[in-house]
Amino acid sequence: MQFYSTNKSVPNVSLKQAVIKGLADDKGLYMPERIDPMPSGFFENISNLTFSETALAVAKKFFGEDIPDDKLKSIIDQTLTFECPVHEVRPDISALELFHGPTLAFKDVGARFMARLLEYFLGDNDKEVNVLVATSGDTGSAVANGFLGVSGIHVYVLYPKGKVSEIQEKQFTTLGQNITALEIDGNFDDCQRLVKSSFMDKQLQSHMVLTSANSINVARFLPQSFYYFDAYRQLKKAGLDKELVFAVPSGNFGNLTAGLFAKKMGLPVKRFIAANNENDVVYEYLQTGKYNPRPSVQTIANAMDVGDPSNFARILDLYNHSWKNICDDISGVRYSDDEIRATIKDVYSRDKYVLDPHGATGCKALIDGMKPGETGVFLETAHPAKFMTTVEPLVGKGNVPVPERLAKFMEGIKVSIPLSKEFKDFKDFLLNI
Repeated sequence: MQFYSTNKSVPNVSLKQAVIKGLADDKGLYMPERIDPMPSGFFENISNLTFSETALAVAKKFFGEDIPDDKLKSIIDQTLTFECPVHEVRPDISALELFHGPTLAFKDVGARFMARLLEYFLGDNDKEVNVLVATSGDTGSAVANGFLGVSGIHVYVLYPKGKVSEIQEKQFTTLGQNITALEIDGNFDDCQRLVKSSFMDKQLQSHMVLTSANSINVARFLPQSFYYFDAYRQLKKAGLDKELVFAVPSGNFGNLTAGLFAKKMGLPVKRFIAANNENDVVYEYLQTGKYNPRPSVQTIANAMDVGDPSNFARILDLYNHSWKNICDDISGVRYSDDEIRATIKDVYSRDKYVLDPHGATGCKALIDGMKPGETGVFLETAHPAKFMTTVEPLVGKGNVPVPERLAKFMEGIKVSIPLSKEFKDFKDFLLNI
């Protein structure tokens, strides 16, 4: 499989090159040259498959030409060491819990898959690969834990000072080994800009091997499509597979883009709802057809605090820049912190289900936007215990149990390196490694 840049001004590359480079030389994001549909029989029999079998069938469509079947199966098996259940919140709304990985966040799957894939491609390469990842919360912890201890790879996590929760911060600042945390005096967009600028700097490129583990990397975002297929698998078992609507908490839009890929592969999805917080540039685009990126603002749903989402370029490319066609598949909603808090409180009061702030935006999108006859699924992206100071006052003290694996992170000692948001300072740091 060849991969092209969304900016279409550089030659196509192989999967290996796309994974290792991360970002194309023309600053575009890589896209597969084609999206092959799944055979109709796959969907007819999907309820008889396991999560791993479903994921492997999907993965073969993107990676099967470049990786032997037995090796791809091994990568999938190492990635999906858990089951991903659908929990019914109301008869007409289900929550797909995606936080069964090591950091209890949905991004664990993409990070773990990419770590194994990159390890496979590196083989006996004796030159260390440096993975740069910008995070507004869960990406950094998922990537850090996914790559922890992987030989030949060093991970640098760039995160905005004071803008991630304490437990998120502890998940990537306490690990040591091949993980280095960089505390940037700025916001997520500054962190993302530093990462992208590094790939365009010729001096850095000649000094070290750089790649990214953000969802700009095809190996990070494509595996997120597994969730959508698995949700359908489980809903079909329950006879709830008709008129399917996904509400997706949206920040950098990698998760929603993976869902759109799934639909292009034939997954029977009626429509998607992009659930936004006050960082609403894509919501604005869906209303007006105009895209106006701007600095992000801080909210209680911090992983969605993105003012210029990278994966929007993939969405535009997927739909040939047609605003009408995009709006046919995606609608948008925008919620304030107060509306998100009210949803957490109301859902717990009614259903005794504890939402995190991100899942709450998706849940409210379904509550407000479901139509008769539709089956709605919102993607719950991280365990609510990661946002204890926000969630616990809304549901009552003691009603947000902290899983043992999260509690262990809190026992660690934070180690991070403070840096300004200026590229010169970041570049100097990398050059002196």
